[in-house]
Amino acid sequence: MSRKVVRSSKFRHVFGQPAKADQCYDDVRISQTTWDSSFCSVNPKFLAMIVEASGGGAFMVLPLAKTGRLDKSQPLVCGHTAPVLDIEWCPHNDNIIASGSEDCTVMVWEVPDGGLVRPLTEPLVTLEGHSKRVGIVAWHPTAQNVLLSAGCDNAVLLWDVGSGQALRELRDLHPDTIYSVAWSRDGSRLCTSCRDRRVRVIEPRSGRVLAEKANPHEGSRPVRAVLLDDGKILTTGFSRMSERQVALWDPAHLEEPMNLQELDTSSGVLLPHYDPDTSMVYLCGKGDSSIRYFEVTPEAPYLHFLSLFSSKESQRGGWMPKRGLDVSKCEIARFYKLHERRCEPIAMTVPRKSDLFQEDLYPDTAGPDPALTAEEWFGGKDAGPLLISLKDGYVPPKSREFKVNKSTLEPRRSQTCPTGGSPGALEKLTEDVRQLQATVAEQERRIAVLEAQAAK
Repeated sequence: MSRKVVRSSKFRHVFGQPAKADQCYDDVRISQTTWDSSFCSVNPKFLAMIVEASGGGAFMVLPLAKTGRLDKSQPLVCGHTAPVLDIEWCPHNDNIIASGSEDCTVMVWEVPDGGLVRPLTEPLVTLEGHSKRVGIVAWHPTAQNVLLSAGCDNAVLLWDVGSGQALRELRDLHPDTIYSVAWSRDGSRLCTSCRDRRVRVIEPRSGRVLAEKANPHEGSRPVRAVLLDDGKILTTGFSRMSERQVALWDPAHLEEPMNLQELDTSSGVLLPHYDPDTSMVYLCGKGDSSIRYFEVTPEAPYLHFLSLFSSKESQRGGWMPKRGLDVSKCEIARFYKLHERRCEPIAMTVPRKSDLFQEDLYPDTAGPDPALTAEEWFGGKDAGPLLISLKDGYVPPKSREFKVNKSTLEPRRSQTCPTGGSPGALEKLTEDVRQLQATVAEQERRIAVLEAQAAK
């Protein structure tokens, strides 16, 4: 009698644990826009969710600790004139978030520590360069102030947010709608999937296509692609019979996949999330009620199915960066699942008996400090992320200054001054206004506290 040998893996028993009801975020009207993005972005300080809004597009930003039922008057970020399609927190500043919208613009916002006390309508920077709606925004993983945007005009723009300029425009590489764009870990390459049923690996500064694969999946439904740490490409798509698939490719040998697995016959697009620290891939289907997770290894068959987390309700959502996880509970990932009216955190945990720090689960991970400036990266320099240890836990730094070149972004203001005035007088006036705004915010906070005490 032959015995089946089970592959040894420390992640074989990873399980998903939904948060308790009082740790969820309730009464959130999640946007019903039919765009295939996560509609959610999270970091160790804040949770952002795209919500339904009248008269334009909006998203909600909440401090992580603000769980439970939300007030209907919760302030929103509402500067776009059409629905917001994608949002992403800056990896190097937890108070900065970018948003792309159907109004063809990208906006970069600064959220104060503690969250919003009034609606935020004025962005730090508005980036205008797309002629159709912007469906993808993605910050560079290691270079400061470098932001990628992709729109339905089939263009990928690379912005220096500090100057507000698009320093690279990739307009001729994609003949049709771009489904997904993913950075490599050091930001030296991009991996894109397109409606023309091709996956491309691109050198972003020169626009040179390094590798290209036609029809990675035979079906006509959308394909998603991400770059793994060792340069391999992981794709999700559909077979000719509309079965969902996941495949692993070597860019040097794209004739045949290294591994291709058929999953099920659901219709939702699979959105992959890759964790380079553990070499795990999580697949969340839009509209699905389950999360599959796989482990990528150097030896055949390369892609190993680990387990499945199932729940009753369909989902979409975002992932917490590794530095925001609870290492004392052996949490290796946390998914923020969006329901129709609430957001539910789901912790992915490795069962361990010891309470000590598990070094094999938490290698040094990407920290909040950039490795390069925007000028260095656009000049041709590459660098991997600056790593930090999670052994003593991660403490978010205080709010960092986000440097924007106002003279570049607002030439009229810097060139014209009131009659008889001077640039110095204008700067003083601006500073006075900023101080008055801070005073008003403090008074509003005190009034709210007093009203709460009076109500008791």
